[in-house]
Order: sequence, then structure tokens, then C-alpha cells
Amino acid sequence: MPRSEIFVTTKLRNSDQQDPHGAFDASLERLGLDYVDLYLIHWPVPTRGHAVTAWRGLIEILGTPQCKSIGVSNFEIAHLNELLRETGVVPTVNQIELHPVHQRRELREFCAQHDIVVESWGPLSQGKTDLLERPQLQAMAAEHGKSVAQIVLRWHVQHGLVVIPKSSRPARLAENLAVFDFELSGEQMAEIDAMDEQRRLGLNPFTHE
Repeated sequence: MPRSEIFVTTKLRNSDQQDPHGAFDASLERLGLDYVDLYLIHWPVPTRGHAVTAWRGLIEILGTPQCKSIGVSNFEIAHLNELLRETGVVPTVNQIELHPVHQRRELREFCAQHDIVVESWGPLSQGKTDLLERPQLQAMAAEHGKSVAQIVLRWHVQHGLVVIPKSSRPARLAENLAVFDFELSGEQMAEIDAMDEQRRLGLNPFTHE
């Protein structure tokens, strides 16, 4: 497969925020690649106060042939505002925990206003909730001839989100991709929208080290 048909993303570790250039070069070497398509700051880590330094480094890296775009991961509105205020450079992507029980509407609206693409991690709630067992979703799956997971992934897609379900099983990978041949109705979208509990399952971006 040509390299141009593969989109490679890698991240800057929290411990490397003061040396983004060195960390980026080491990532390229480990990957065995000449460039990456997207380089992200993994967490804002406000307790350390290095996110702006890291972002300035990523801006410099973006100016090289080795990096096509830059963004952030797990950044809240306050963290994004700090980057914009200090550098004026808008991240291409903000990769955040997002699923039907944690829909992040305010943050998504902020990102939309600034043309930041929202990418959902943990889109199926990481198996930590009863999401895939809910009767409403099971009924939708039966109606469309799809799995419940495909229904949830389609919900992400119809909201204009980039969705990255995690799997190493070829059959599950193929299933996760098969969400572009059907469409949820407005009523079905609204029913899933109503499942929001604002319940974070992962780490807190304001406290994570």
C-alpha cells in the first residue's frame, strides 16, 4: 500500500513537552517513516505548565517536510484558549474522550467555532458502561441490520466527528469501517443525543500528570 494512502498520527508524551523536537525525531526513527500526517500533544498537563512551550515546538515542526499537520489531545476550552492567546495558531484536531454518555457539546461547539476537527477516542465508552446493551440501540441495530457498535459509530459520523474505535481484530476492524452504507433517522439521532450523562470515564485533563 502506498504511504500516501495511510494516515499516521503520533503523539508527544507528557514527559517530553520541554523537548518536542527531540521527541518528534525519536518518534520518526521508531516508526521508520520520513514524515507523519498528524502530530499531537497528548495531554495539556496544566500542573507542569509546558503546553505552550510544546505547542510552539509543534508549530516549528509543522514548518518542516516531516509533519503535515499538528493538533492536541484531551485539551479543554481553557487549554485551547491559552494556546490561541499565546501563539495565535489553531490546532487542526482536538482528540477527546467522546461517546453517547459523554458528548462534550460545549467543547465541540467551541472547536466548531475555531475550525478545529474533533476526533472521538473511546467512542463506544470503552466497555465501561451498558451502552451496547441498551434496548433503544439494539432496536436500531435490528432495524438497520447492523451491530449496536456500528449504530454508535454511525452516530459519531453523522455528527461530523472523526471516530477512532480501537481494535486489533481484523473482523472487528472491517465491521467498524462498515458504517457508511446506512443513515440514522433524525429521531434516532435525537434518541442517542438524549443519552448524554456528562460522565467522563477516562482521566481528567485538568489533573492528569
